[in-house]
Amino acid sequence: MNASNEWPGNRRALVAILRGIGPSEIAAMTDMLIAAGITSIEVPLNSPEPFRSIETAVDVAGDRALVGAGTVLSVDDVDRLADIGGKLVVSPNTDPDVIRRSVELGLVSMPGVFTPSEALLAHKCGASALKFFPASALGPSGVSAIKAILPKDATVCAVGGVSDATFADYIGIGVRAFGLGTGLYRPGDTVDAVREKARRTVEAYDSALEG
Repeated sequence: MNASNEWPGNRRALVAILRGIGPSEIAAMTDMLIAAGITSIEVPLNSPEPFRSIETAVDVAGDRALVGAGTVLSVDDVDRLADIGGKLVVSPNTDPDVIRRSVELGLVSMPGVFTPSEALLAHKCGASALKFFPASALGPSGVSAIKAILPKDATVCAVGGVSDATFADYIGIGVRAFGLGTGLYRPGDTVDAVREKARRTVEAYDSALEG
């Protein structure tokens, strides 16, 4: 990735965070999200049977989407994810071992950062993108202040409290990538309910980029 915040495979830079989803729901949800234009999908590892869900999502998505795990806290989890075909490694923290193993395996590494020190360390370790989390606590001004001291090739992703209502604020400071959690999906949501939220999200994102 580079300073223009290009997402892998030139995909729209939106990550659907499906925390709490179960294996029986993931296939239909994955197919719907891809059709709606959200082609990066994260299943946090504190969800029910997460690796089973991820494997199903990988099978459903094929090369149409970037699928992987969130809340990745160990190298063992990275290895297990790679074994089932997952390509996206998202963490809430900055763990050099997790980042380096992800890079070694050719996976997309997106560690959580909150401070300049964490952001610079993650970038030094080879992170594909820096997940500013929780972005709502920093706000666009806080993210902008840290972004100013980062290398130009650092890709910044805002996650946590971000929604279609705030895309323009972050895009205004040069952020192009976003992770969407409860604003997009909550456990128990139907495919139809999430489809409508996905539609609004994609429309708002595209509009903010054009604006």
